[in-house]
Amino acid sequence: RNGRLRAAPAGASMLELSAGLDHCFTCALCAELTIARPVMSERTTQIVIIGGGPSGLLLSQLLHKRGIQSVVLERKSKDYVLSRIRAGVLERGLLGLMKEAGIGSRMAREGFAHDGTLISYGDEMFRIDFKELTGHSIMVYGQTEVTRDLYDAREAMGGQIEYNVEDVEIHDLESNAATVTYRQDGQPHKISCDFVAGCDGYHGVSRKTIPSESRKEYEKLYPFGWLGILSRTPPVSHELIYANSERGFALCSMRSENLSRYYIQCDLSDRPEDWSDAAFWAELKRRLPPEVAEKMVTGPSIEKSIAPLRSFVSEPMRWGRLFLCGDAAHIVPPTGAKGLNTAASDVHYLYNGLRQFYETGDAAGIDGYSELALARVWKAERFSWWFTSLMHHFPENGDIGQKFQDAELDYLVHSEAG
Repeated sequence: RNGRLRAAPAGASMLELSAGLDHCFTCALCAELTIARPVMSERTTQIVIIGGGPSGLLLSQLLHKRGIQSVVLERKSKDYVLSRIRAGVLERGLLGLMKEAGIGSRMAREGFAHDGTLISYGDEMFRIDFKELTGHSIMVYGQTEVTRDLYDAREAMGGQIEYNVEDVEIHDLESNAATVTYRQDGQPHKISCDFVAGCDGYHGVSRKTIPSESRKEYEKLYPFGWLGILSRTPPVSHELIYANSERGFALCSMRSENLSRYYIQCDLSDRPEDWSDAAFWAELKRRLPPEVAEKMVTGPSIEKSIAPLRSFVSEPMRWGRLFLCGDAAHIVPPTGAKGLNTAASDVHYLYNGLRQFYETGDAAGIDGYSELALARVWKAERFSWWFTSLMHHFPENGDIGQKFQDAELDYLVHSEAG
């Protein structure tokens, strides 16, 4: 610059040349270029929760109400999270946690309590009365709305939620304190913490942080998917209808009095664009009893997608200072709506274990977390596998497979214990 070049040691790298300099002198034609050296911000909390979906937010809200600090790290924006369409059948365990977290008021006003469900087989239909058989109802309230209520509650309480985080890494899980590093808007950050809760789903970083030799994964892929549409139409039934027909499975569900969600079993090779709205409605009606199909109100779809079905479990659900929750550790096929409810049971066990640890110093709850959570997980996996096997069409199972389904459905219809 200005005809003068700075001498450098022979063999020095560019990184060594730039270290400690305010300007770049490697090229005489360069203008003054300030070398950017982002400074890593550092802070401390008690729990880092990776994933800003319903599981992570619910855990954060419950802990906050007990005076336990947490920071939630979410890979996407808040608007993106709230745009995801998910099922919304809530069982009493999740309802109890929502009440404890102080977020049940809007659900009580806008949700739909269901006392049972309908199952059709061919042209016949029968009802299972939850209220009579168990003494409890379920609540139909969209998962997106649960997430929205949790965001509102966390923001009202000053909860720490970081959005659009990238390159999340979990460190020091077998030491006396864990650390989590990430980047946000190009800037590096580091959080030191007591524990990490991995609520970041199947594709998240949490489960993959556990060394492969220390975890065992179980998976079953089903040979079909669900084609689903969302439509601004009144639901064909106030209660959900699960349909088993020779043409394949169908499900009639609802989001509100004027918003319906319908599904049909489809080939894995299908694409949403292969199905026009008219073709979908026609096929759905063919799989339902005539009296149901005749009263169905159809309309244009506002969302259409295909979801593959799988059963998946990763063990253990704790490794060092890391705990896995929800889809990070297990996935069920959507038949039976156990996914969100099983995640809520994870939150229940982890929240109570952490509360016990911080309030009394007793680590029994967190030490037993994986065993307790997995016992519940495998029961939900078994139910979801059984109900999927019962309600879907499996041509590869042949005539004897169909006879097994017939006998199982007959048992279900006529056995109160069943």
